[in-house]
Amino acid sequence: MADLRTQEIKNPIDVAEYLFKRLHEVGVRSVHGLPGDYNLVALDYIRPAGLHWVGNCNELNAGYASDGYARVKGISAMVTTFGVGELSAVNAIAGAYSEYVPIVHIVGYPTTAAQKNGLLLHHTLGNGDFNVFSKMSTQISCAVSLLNHQHEAATLIDNAIRECILQSRPVYIALPTDMVQKKIDGDRLKTPLDITYPENDPEKEDYVVDVVLKYLQAARNPVILVDACAIRHRALKETHDFIVKSGIPVFVAPMGKGAVNETLPNYGGVYAGDGSNKGVRERVESADLVITIGAIKSDFNTAGFTYRVSQLNTIDFHSYAVKVRYSEYPGVRMNGVLKKVTQKLGKLSIQQGPKPDNEIPNDEIKSPEPTITQAWFWPRLGQWLQPKDIVITETGTANFGIWETRFPDDVIAISQVLWGSIGYATGSCQGAALAAKEMGIKRTILFTGDGSFQLTAQEVSTMLRNKLNPIIFIICNNGYTIERFIHGMEDPYNDVQEWKYKDLPAAFGASKDQYQTYRVESKQQVEELFLDKEFSSGETQKLRFVELVMPWDDAPAALKTTAEAAARRNAEASD
Repeated sequence: MADLRTQEIKNPIDVAEYLFKRLHEVGVRSVHGLPGDYNLVALDYIRPAGLHWVGNCNELNAGYASDGYARVKGISAMVTTFGVGELSAVNAIAGAYSEYVPIVHIVGYPTTAAQKNGLLLHHTLGNGDFNVFSKMSTQISCAVSLLNHQHEAATLIDNAIRECILQSRPVYIALPTDMVQKKIDGDRLKTPLDITYPENDPEKEDYVVDVVLKYLQAARNPVILVDACAIRHRALKETHDFIVKSGIPVFVAPMGKGAVNETLPNYGGVYAGDGSNKGVRERVESADLVITIGAIKSDFNTAGFTYRVSQLNTIDFHSYAVKVRYSEYPGVRMNGVLKKVTQKLGKLSIQQGPKPDNEIPNDEIKSPEPTITQAWFWPRLGQWLQPKDIVITETGTANFGIWETRFPDDVIAISQVLWGSIGYATGSCQGAALAAKEMGIKRTILFTGDGSFQLTAQEVSTMLRNKLNPIIFIICNNGYTIERFIHGMEDPYNDVQEWKYKDLPAAFGASKDQYQTYRVESKQQVEELFLDKEFSSGETQKLRFVELVMPWDDAPAALKTTAEAAARRNAEASD
């Protein structure tokens, strides 16, 4: 019997076409993932919707790449297949959920009839339960949409994409094979999705603004501390305007690197408790008012919970509330409050903060030792970086070393400080470099350790396949350095097999004109590399692959501090 509701549709289009056109509407231009028999027909709709299919080496890497792409473009999409594919991506999706990264995860499902009848299909647990994997994803998604009924499909798709953007977290869309070509109303596409944040209640907002201004005007040495959620929840313009007009010394937490223009005169460096830049901890912790914007007070983000800031002296701006000392104002979003505070702000008389630079420490300059040290390299890197660079750092020495690098203007910094999944950065680099290519950003630069790189090295293949040209630094220091400093400094479980890293682009099928490899073992060789115009150029179409040799037992000071705090907690827990 014909479905009368379907017959009445004036402009029928297929469910998959609707889904991919909505993704194009919100800025997605490339879709990551892998083919599988439950998603193959859906993949046919990607190119006609104006989207590019990336094609990754495995689903975990596709998830990491989607994360990196979303951090640059604001949203991403990936496609996996039921069970075996989606579960391989779960680690990456959990990391995106943890760190507020918006990914639309589309999973190709068996037919609705097969689900209803509990058929014994491949990629299932063999128990007839087709909801077990979607139930897992409810814990790491802000919306789960099961497209099992065509007349609900458009509403569920729109809701999922909207929630993905507004909550800045992953969503899960199940697309059964028999739903891909079902007809729905294409006229809905004429109405763009409303992805604007709801306005605060004006009375509540004005009250909170007055409370904030009262404490701000009474303060004599306030500071601003910016963190990752200022980026994730689209509050960077309001944050920047507030920083510039107020002139208050501003600092970033490690996860907030890149949120603030570090060339501003009132920028003071990275605050992470005992792991802070020189002079920063003293200035922040002596402040009579600390204004935090988008704070995430995790262990690695605070150098092992070594913050010493009283809530009694703190105003916290969040996406869900504003907290003033011990009073909380739920439902009052930071964007509107920050904007009004800036508008009403009068003249402030404030103590200035430290002035970070990229000067190399004196003892490193005087040292006759040619070895590349962590203390020497990260400030030197800051002298080489350019405005608009994308800089990706892996969990480990790079994540902590970059705290000592002062960025030029408009740098996008990508790291996974909270989730900290080893191998994340190489996959993320692929997605970020692809987003950069789409946006005309010239340089994407990756720093990853040799141990981390070995988990996701295959994504160099995907970079070559998609004609991407990032600059990749493999820190060759023979193993898992962060783990060494926590426990087992010389134990074999923290060692890795030494690869011939420079041979990998060729092994992955790159032609000779597609890549350039380098090995640097001394400070002088780093200097020569940074002066090499072809290497440093944002115009070259070659992937550049660098073996950066550092001592196995060297680490940034902030990493050592954090590792010591972690070791103390472990020891206390075992007592």
